[in-house]
Amino acid sequence: MASPVDTSVKYALSTMANAPTNNGASGSFIALLEAFLVTGWDTKTLTSLVVAGGVATATWTGSHSALELAVILVQGVTDKTALNGEQKVTGKQPNTLTFACPGVPDGAAAGTITIKMAPAGWTKPFSAAGRAVFKSAAVDAYGGGMCIRVDDTGTTSARVVAYESMSDVDTGFGPFPTPAQMPGGGYWTKSTVASATPAAYAMFADARFFFWHAIPAFAANATYLGGVTRGFGDLLARRPAGDPFAVDLNYSSAAAVTSQYEGSFDNQRNVAQHATPRDFTGLGSAVLNIVNPYVGGTTNSGSDVTLGEFPSRYSGELFMSREFIAPSTGQPPRADVPGIRTIPQTKVADSLKFGDRVPGTGDLAGRTLLAVNSVITGFSGTVVSGSAGATLFDITGPWR
Repeated sequence: MASPVDTSVKYALSTMANAPTNNGASGSFIALLEAFLVTGWDTKTLTSLVVAGGVATATWTGSHSALELAVILVQGVTDKTALNGEQKVTGKQPNTLTFACPGVPDGAAAGTITIKMAPAGWTKPFSAAGRAVFKSAAVDAYGGGMCIRVDDTGTTSARVVAYESMSDVDTGFGPFPTPAQMPGGGYWTKSTVASATPAAYAMFADARFFFWHAIPAFAANATYLGGVTRGFGDLLARRPAGDPFAVDLNYSSAAAVTSQYEGSFDNQRNVAQHATPRDFTGLGSAVLNIVNPYVGGTTNSGSDVTLGEFPSRYSGELFMSREFIAPSTGQPPRADVPGIRTIPQTKVADSLKFGDRVPGTGDLAGRTLLAVNSVITGFSGTVVSGSAGATLFDITGPWR
């Protein structure tokens, strides 16, 4: 049985019990991406799975990563088989969780039953020492299936290049950015410390796009919770006939980890570091774009003066805006960025901290958004309105 609610959006936080580790060691980032995108993680054998009144309660020994609105994969039920598959967590206690299962008869489920955090639905078609290729498994008439190559042979940063297609871990067609635009590929920060000391993070994805929110200075000081958001995958094309080349790889051009916050989804967004493989016409090669909010400026999300301070003086509101990519300032939107909302207000970081949840409004009414803190001028420092803003991600879904 498919879940009665949408399960297309997955998320992971470093604060989850048993979460995959991010650090400044070679190879660690590929392992993290594989767990989140491809395999899932934290498999537990249940001691019981009991249905009562259309709600299933899973019980296990020890701890588990799942939080409310996370998606788990249930396997091994032999009688009430409708319980197998992806399920969205509706409640979580230390060693139990619940999910909705309308129509399933009451009683205990039989079998050797396991749960794990469900993967986002990507594949890893190629890998070699310190390098791997990840690919969306969702392909249709509107596009999909392009690749991101990750070189994790370094320590504090990974190098990333996307391709229209690849035949092995080092060979591809249609790179974006091109070698001329960004020799060696863009940078994605992992940690400011070249060691196995954990650095905090958040990840959000559906089967076609994923966000990597790194908090690299956490490894040096656990009070440093400001981060930066990068991502890769299929955007929401504005062109009615479709735009199979509306695929974005966002990256930093800075070699120094301490400077790798520019041109991101939530800071210095007027820096053209969003590479798409071609123009919407399908001609040519990689195009570099900026990202803009529909409401607000290209400065840091959550420290944008456009709509004043949060809470709004008159209504108390938190305002949110979609983002879009365009070749340059003053150009019309080519495609919207899925799943993310920027905040065109100031002083947001004084109220919203990493992992906080916010009820959606407007077109997101009835959904839940999760906050991360985006740095303004650097990763070192505690999160306050002068040093960081906030960015929101839809963890209810769907994004498209």
